[in-house]
Parts: sequence; C-alpha cells; structure tokens
Amino acid sequence: MTDSLPRERAGSEGLDPEPPRERRGDPWAIALGLLGGVLLGTGLTFAILGYVGVFEEPTPPTIPPPPTLTAPSPTAAPPTFGEEVTAASIANGVIPSTVAIDISTFLLGGSGSGVIYGDSGYIITNHHVIDGASNISVIFADGATFPAEVVGSDPITDIGVVLVARQDLTPLAIGSSDELSIGEPAVAVGNPLGLAGGPTVTSGIVSALDRTLETTAGSSLYGLVQTDAPIAPGSSGGALVDAAGRLIGITTAIAVSDVGAEGLGFAVPIDLAVGVANDLIESGEVRHALIGIRGGTALAEEDGAAYPVGVLVDNLTSGSAFEDAGGQINDVIVAVDGHEVRTLDSLLARLRRLRAGDTIPVRILRADSETTLDVTLGLLQ
Repeated sequence: MTDSLPRERAGSEGLDPEPPRERRGDPWAIALGLLGGVLLGTGLTFAILGYVGVFEEPTPPTIPPPPTLTAPSPTAAPPTFGEEVTAASIANGVIPSTVAIDISTFLLGGSGSGVIYGDSGYIITNHHVIDGASNISVIFADGATFPAEVVGSDPITDIGVVLVARQDLTPLAIGSSDELSIGEPAVAVGNPLGLAGGPTVTSGIVSALDRTLETTAGSSLYGLVQTDAPIAPGSSGGALVDAAGRLIGITTAIAVSDVGAEGLGFAVPIDLAVGVANDLIESGEVRHALIGIRGGTALAEEDGAAYPVGVLVDNLTSGSAFEDAGGQINDVIVAVDGHEVRTLDSLLARLRRLRAGDTIPVRILRADSETTLDVTLGLLQ
C-alpha cells in the first residue's frame, strides 16, 4: 500500500540526485500540526478551567427559612368601611403584595395569582395554579417579571409555594381567619382572566365561615372562608384581606351552578394556609393528620328539632389512632384539640390544622358519660 502522505525523495548511489528544489509545506502536515496545537491548547484550557473550578457542579441555591410572620392578637373589633377605611385605601396597601403567575406545560399555558409571603422571595398561591407547570413566571405589580421555581405544593389544601430571586418585596400583614366575623368587610385582590395591567380589586363582606366545597378533582376543601367579593378565574391564589389590609385567606374557587357563576367566592383561611406554606418551605411536604375513624354527624333531638352535636364513630380504620387511644365504635367526638366539632366537616377542617404525630385531647361522649382521650394522630396517606 502506498503511504498516504508524500515523502521527500533522496539520492541513490550510482545515480545523480535530483537538483535541489525549494521545500514547500505539506498541507496534510500543516493541518495535522494545527489540529494538534488546537487540541493541546484546548486541553490546557480545560485543565486550567477545571483547576479554577469552572466545571464544578454549581452549589444549589439555599432555600431560605419560612417567614416568622404571625397573626397579631386582636385588640379591638375589626374596622369597617367608612370615611377613613375605603376599598381604595386598602387596595393601595395590598396591590404591591399581589402578583400574577403565568405557567406553561408541555401543551398548554395558564395564569393565576399569588401573594408575597415574607421578604425572602416566597409567593403563596394555589396548588391547582402551578400543578404540572414546566415553566413559571411571576409578574409583580410594578411590571417586573421573574422566573420562579416550585418550593412545594399540597393538593389536599390547594396551597402551593414558589420562590423568586427578588429581594425588594413588600409582604402583607397576616391576619387571623379564626377571628373573623360574618358580615365584616373583605377585599379580594387578584389577576382575573390573565388580564394585563396589574391586579384587580373587588370588595364585599365575609359571607360565611367553615364552608366545605367539592372540587373538580373530586376531593373536598374544608373550613373555607366564603365572600361575595367577586372572584373570577385567574384570581386563584390571590389575596383576601380584611378592612385593616391584613391577609385572611388565599382565594381558591368560585361557586358555579348550571346557570354559571353564582357570585360567591371561597378562600383557604390564612391560619391554615400559613401552616401549610411553612411545612412546604421547611420540608417540601405536609404530613396531614389522620384520626382513623369513619362516621357521620350525630344529631340530638330537642322539642321536635334535630341538632348536630358531634361526630358519631361508626367504624374504625386499620391501625386507628383513635382506637389506640381507647376510642370505640359509637363514641361521639365533640371536641378536638380544644375546639368544638359538631359535624364531620368541622372535624375534618380541624384535622387540616394538625399534623401526624401530634398528641391532642379528643373529648367524647360515651353512653351517658363524657371523657377525654389523648390521641396521637396518624399520617394521612
């Protein structure tokens, strides 16, 4: 086989050598030489960059701890609308703390709302707003748009948390949904229908408390705050505030019947939402409590009328925390962790505030006597 590279011809004994010619660079040799130089230079470059740490895996960002915001103890009756307290004055304080959330999935896009929580970049929203999102953007009231990452999301309470890399944030003061009164003013702030131009403000009252609402996913949300402040699609995850501008709920749903929207909105109470958000920030999950019973609302009759008085236990689940504490079938649960429960829904609403492993007093009626059990709650799977 002939060598693939040309060689210089030499003289032979007994023959006249060819006359000397000007030596020209061989193109293959030049190309290989340049390639070798490039590779050598590249190798040195990689070695240097590796030495200084350019190719080291970047350290993941540290998740800041949850805010230490707490609901202040009420010192007086909540304010009402009047000359000094107006929807406009409340809106001025709430709008900078409310954001729009744009999401995209593999095939679809959507929008929702969120509320600034603390000053470390956390945004509370609804689970159903960010569920399945591949890309999330947060648009602030000043028009600034930041990418966001999911910190955690809880379908049982419909609360989710995302994190943005913005520090100049204005969090809302936290109120207390446990201190609400039916009929007191309420203002909702969100971004309905994905409309551009900043948040939308609507006002109304707290219409009802401890509502149960079945969701489109077939599950139910318990202990909701109901308001007649108009809430439209896209406002999910927004703020419901009292007349002092304190956050009392995260708007989550509207009532819809066969004829359309009914003008009623619902919000996850802030006492529940903050507890869930803190769990998601700290561990990425919520260890929901399970008492381990099946039952229904117990009714007592008086003067021909029936009244709900508690939860009648008609079955016990496997490994029941209630049974382990001495509970029995036909017991009637009337209080949990110091809070009266008169219906099954109110029991479930109270359990959403508790966590697996908590040991709580459970007051029951058994036959003609009343007793208290110390129940260590199980984990809802």
